Amino acid sequence: MCHMAVVAGFNLTPVKSTALQRPDAIDLRAEGAVGDRRFLFARTTGERLSGISKASLMPIRSRWDGGNDLLTLALGDIRVEASAGSDGMPIEVHLFDRVVPARRMAAFDAFVREVVDDDTLSLWRVDEPEYGGGMHRVSMVSRASVADVGGRAGDEGLDPRRFRMLIEVDGVEPYEEDAWQGTRVRFGRAIVRMGDRMPRCVMTTLDPDTGEQNAPVLDALAQHRKVGAELLLGVYGDVEQPGEIIRVGDPVEVLD
Repeated sequence: MCHMAVVAGFNLTPVKSTALQRPDAIDLRAEGAVGDRRFLFARTTGERLSGISKASLMPIRSRWDGGNDLLTLALGDIRVEASAGSDGMPIEVHLFDRVVPARRMAAFDAFVREVVDDDTLSLWRVDEPEYGGGMHRVSMVSRASVADVGGRAGDEGLDPRRFRMLIEVDGVEPYEEDAWQGTRVRFGRAIVRMGDRMPRCVMTTLDPDTGEQNAPVLDALAQHRKVGAELLLGVYGDVEQPGEIIRVGDPVEVLD
């Protein structure tokens, strides 16, 4: 990179599939960003909602006070705050790339029943050091790539939150991050080993605030980002050197 790449934004949420938070900084450790996707919705069988059925979860706002271990969930005027403690023996919850142990949080059952209208669904806390995100603890995309996809989808202002990436980068060309596969990249003081490109799913077509399906993102990706059966955008990563606090505006540098 001969131009100045910088961290442009972050996306995280304590509860998987719920509304994203946009902090100005994150604490990136080997096990991922502190407070990110530590809880999830699942059935007692270990099954999760899949595909477009997750749309009902996306407007839910979640906030975790890690110091006091309090979790708050809210949707409109419906709100519950309770201890984030979990109950009983763990079950195996099936994620798209592995199985993780999680314990039920019964204090949130009434909220889930009211806002999701699904008597089989409960909130679960993932046993650390696991979490509810992907096997690779970092995901990254450039805003230039998102803008290019938006242009092809007929939405010049396509919201990058649709892709739910941990880190967004500015100051690079569209899809420049594809060339970072296998390299070490410094974000602020953290060093991440970049991995494969990321396959995208129907979640990218859903409005990040309402869950409404309202953008032909997959059709746009199919025009020029299809490899085999996969539609690819963004890159996975693994933390090689935790960097404590990474902030919006921090430099991004490809090291090798």
